[in-house]
This record gives sequence, C-alpha cells and structure tokens, in this order.
Amino acid sequence: MKIVAVAIAMATLAGGAMAAPNVLTPQEKAAGWTLLFDGKTTAGWRGFKTPVPDPGWTVKVGALTPDPEHSKDLVTKADYEDFELIFEWKISKLGNSGVMFHVIPVGDETYESGPEYQILDNARGEPPLERAGGLFALVAPAMDMTKPVGEWNSSRLIVDHNHVQHWLNGMKVAEYEIGSPTFNALVGSSKFRRWPQFATGRAGSIALQNHGDDVAFRNLKIRVLK
Repeated sequence: MKIVAVAIAMATLAGGAMAAPNVLTPQEKAAGWTLLFDGKTTAGWRGFKTPVPDPGWTVKVGALTPDPEHSKDLVTKADYEDFELIFEWKISKLGNSGVMFHVIPVGDETYESGPEYQILDNARGEPPLERAGGLFALVAPAMDMTKPVGEWNSSRLIVDHNHVQHWLNGMKVAEYEIGSPTFNALVGSSKFRRWPQFATGRAGSIALQNHGDDVAFRNLKIRVLK
C-alpha cells in the first residue's frame, strides 16, 4: 500500500475542530484534495447515463439531498481510478442509501457496476452484510460505528489499485481486494453475479444513491492517488 494518511483528513474523521463544511483548508489544498461539492450547487455532477443531474437533487443547508420518491442517483461528471474520498452523511430513521464507485455507463442502475459503501440506520434491522460502513451485500463492517440518527457521520473510502478500505467515524470497518479469489467468490454467491459488469471498471464515476429515504451528503472531498 502506498497510502500515506493525511493528518487533516484523519482529524476531520475523528471529529476534530476543522474548517466549515464544503471548504478546503490550505493544508488540504497542498495535499492535493479537491471539492466534489461546493455546498451550493450540483456543479460537477450529472445523472446516471445522462448529462445533467436529476432535478430532484437539491441543496439544503449546505447538503446535497434527493427527493426520496422521485430522484435518480447522482454521479460525478469525472471518472476516478485510484483515490481517497471523504464525505459526511446523515440518514433518516430506518433509512437506507449508499455511495458507489467505479460506476460505468452500463446496465440500468449504478449498483450494477459500482461497489457500494453502505449507508444505513442500522436500527432498520438489515443483516450484517448490509449494515452501515460495509461493502453492501459482500463484506460486513467489523463494528457498528454509526452515530445516532440525525447526526453527521464521517466516512472515508480509499481505493488503491483494487485494494479498498472503508472507514466510518475514525475507524476502519471493512477492507477487501477487488478481483481477488476471495472477492470473486463473494460476488459469485451474491445477487451481483447476475451483472457481469459488476466491479469490472478500473475507473468510473462516484454515485450518491437515492434509495427512497431522506438522506443528506456534504463535505465531499477527493484526493487522486498516483
């Protein structure tokens, strides 16, 4: 692994007092971070397989939010290969959502190609493989690190040459290797086996999912890994 932890990001994930949401600090800029969300608009985002974002996605109090009943998933205009992503999210009571990566424009839904960092109110009662912080339906989180409903959670997703880490509120909760025999066996015994394009994109968009529940995203920052 060639990951070098950035102190500014770790302090944010651990709940340290940092800059206001949706703003890059001078230290973050120097470390190569860029904003995916400016806190005001959907600039830099589009719909899945469409050039413009679904109008159901709006900005409320500095956070991206979908219309739970009508919004399609929101995806980045740019593709990303190896990267470190940090973001904050909060979910409604018993709510469900997710963040997909390496999404490619095939199939009908973003999750048919993009592995999913699961977002969930764990009180919903989903099985371990579907709980917050894990790789949805494939790798369970090692522990429940979620905050109470209504509070902001801090997540970190690292994708480095197929080696992936999921962090939640300062703790690493899942780790796996895309394309490894273990990973392929997990996919082969899951619902994802029906989509041959799943986890095959070496690069792709990052997607914010609307699963039909109120969810909010903010402080989305990314650092491309060389």
